[in-house]
Amino acid sequence: MAHVVGPKGQVVIEKEIRDRLGIGPGWLALQVLVDDHVEIRFVPPEHDRSLAGILAGRGRVTLPDDDALRGARERAWDERAHERAAGWDERPPA
Repeated sequence: MAHVVGPKGQVVIEKEIRDRLGIGPGWLALQVLVDDHVEIRFVPPEHDRSLAGILAGRGRVTLPDDDALRGARERAWDERAHERAAGWDERPPA
């Protein structure tokens, strides 16, 4: 179906096309001139919905107490330090 270009240069995108592509208000229309025609690519807007509670009811996680967490962190730092220091005899530290 053909549409007339309005006085402000606006053209209506057919509802069937919008529905098929999922285009809605707020989408960005990127226009590119290709030879003798225009290609339009549509980019959806960033979501503005809160993600708070999205994982509610998905599982129960128990976190360790502060002492266990502190100990795990210290062990991880120690392991990483030993890994980095392993080759220091052959070369200077980075």
